[in-house]
Amino acid sequence: MKKLNSYILKQIFVGFALVTFSLLAILWLTQSLRFVELVTNKGLPIGLFVTMTSLLMPRLFSLLSPIAMFAATLFVYNRMLSDRELVVMKAAGINPWKSAIPVLYFGIIMTLVNLYVNIWGIPQAEAAFTELEWKVKNDVSHLMFREGQFTEVQPGLTVFITTHEKDGSMSNLLLNDERSLKSKVTMSAERGRIIYTDKGPRIILVKGVRQEVSKESKQFSSLSFERYSIDLGSDQPRLAKDESVREKNLYELLNAHNDPSLTEAQANRYVVEGNKRLLNPFYNLVFALIGCVGLIVGNFNRRGQTKIISVSIMSMVCIQALQLTFENLSAKNGSLIFLLYANILLPLLTSIYFLLFYNPAAHNKHAKRPEEQLYDQ
Repeated sequence: MKKLNSYILKQIFVGFALVTFSLLAILWLTQSLRFVELVTNKGLPIGLFVTMTSLLMPRLFSLLSPIAMFAATLFVYNRMLSDRELVVMKAAGINPWKSAIPVLYFGIIMTLVNLYVNIWGIPQAEAAFTELEWKVKNDVSHLMFREGQFTEVQPGLTVFITTHEKDGSMSNLLLNDERSLKSKVTMSAERGRIIYTDKGPRIILVKGVRQEVSKESKQFSSLSFERYSIDLGSDQPRLAKDESVREKNLYELLNAHNDPSLTEAQANRYVVEGNKRLLNPFYNLVFALIGCVGLIVGNFNRRGQTKIISVSIMSMVCIQALQLTFENLSAKNGSLIFLLYANILLPLLTSIYFLLFYNPAAHNKHAKRPEEQLYDQ
């Protein structure tokens, strides 16, 4: 029995790994498109780009793992049924519960892995991602200004620098500012440095010339300066880095109603997120059982198991849809959180019941015994 369990576990693991890797690769590609502009237009280093997109993987893995579990389990047990392996196991006296033991083992393992990812991995990865994203968007001096190239900081404002100095300053700068409707300004300076204020980043120019041309009268004026400041951002105050829901730890989420700074709606949303972190990993076990229970307890059909597979897929889709529905309802009304637990417990208990107590022969008088199915050509 141990060798049989090891054989089935290996098959499920290989299928799970292939499905997970494929889905993660596709989603990584789609998510990375959000940052392509930072690489092509603003000079974001490739290494930093890979780091930022990699920090999204824990959240994506948590979302894809249950689906990959379902697909791998359904594929493995359908193949075993098509190859008569499940029929042989039934004929040898192996009951449905024992046939599902490998699924239970792997489902529990992936549930524990996802609990770790949800409770510790995702908050840390999201915090690191937010910090890195904030630095990328605000550290204009090194990530946006490339040596020897014209960089459009915002519409109407173009900056050219010759070199980055080791002390963080820049040398030989040229700025072209056409943001004003009345005039066009061009400035050159020997040195410059980026500073951050409440209104956003500004660049301090040292020893330079400011040239202005009026767009209406075409009048030209020139001014030499020792020190000049120009705004690189908007007139709106720069907001501090906001801590998103995903960055908060489990204790903060579950006790959100004790935070006086949160509204009732925000507190409900935080509490729902906290319960999701605890519950969502169990969908690995639920979906794995749904993927195999129909094939294990059902009767063998030479024409294929289309009906059983269709019912399994529809069950999984319905549970997913109910999960999203109950999350939205719970966020609006905190007293409905129990629905999230019911959406897991009912399918889990139903699957266990079928494995332990369901007898297809008792429900279908035409059902064949395993030894008859074995020789059914």
